Amino acid sequence: MSLDGKIALITGGGSGVGADMALHFAEAGARVVIAGRRIDALEVVARRHRAILPCVADVTDEQSVADLFEAAGPVDIVIANAGVAESAPFAKTSLEDWNRHLAVNLTGVFLTLRAGLQQMKGREWGRLIAVASTAGLKGYPYVAAYTAAKHGAVGLVRSVALEVARSGVTANAICPGFLDTEMTERSIANIVEKTGVSPEEARAKLAANNPQGRLIAPAEVSAAALWLCGPGSEGVNGEAVSISGGEI
Repeated sequence: MSLDGKIALITGGGSGVGADMALHFAEAGARVVIAGRRIDALEVVARRHRAILPCVADVTDEQSVADLFEAAGPVDIVIANAGVAESAPFAKTSLEDWNRHLAVNLTGVFLTLRAGLQQMKGREWGRLIAVASTAGLKGYPYVAAYTAAKHGAVGLVRSVALEVARSGVTANAICPGFLDTEMTERSIANIVEKTGVSPEEARAKLAANNPQGRLIAPAEVSAAALWLCGPGSEGVNGEAVSISGGEI
């Protein structure tokens, strides 16, 4: 598949799934702008391919997002991937923790996709993609704030999809299960600290959510995102694509 001539903007592009998508989209021919708050991490990713350009931005800040899109130029593909994930029992979840999850995982998606759609107005083709989670499709214990935000992101995408349905733009969410990324490693460390189990036991516990008994590879998410931008994907709109080995 060729994305020659397309401009893709990916938030949370300095690590994990965002970094993997950046490389795959660049290899497919797109010019890729990756955004994040840490320029050092972004520059490491940008060195992997000459078509990847780093840009510091805070997805929770409206002006920062506006500046990001102005710097990126006329984008064709927008992937709202930036996210945070922290765990705590619901009764011990602070308002600060709640607001942080909503700010990054929901408001950040809103600001990113809204700015992308504003740039795509009047165009014959465009792709809006939110990287959500299976936590946007079901509940999990000890991550109520994260789950609520991801449910909101999926609902947002479904509503946007109906607004753009008669244009050449589509809006979809990708919902991976537990990923083999730095974010999951932090979750594993948190489980180890709070429960005393070994890192191997903690990893196995997360992998057990997947009926295939494994963590999802970032490349699987990248492949789904590329598919949503490829030929034959025109009718896929308002979907929450689960990449979870059949988790229900």
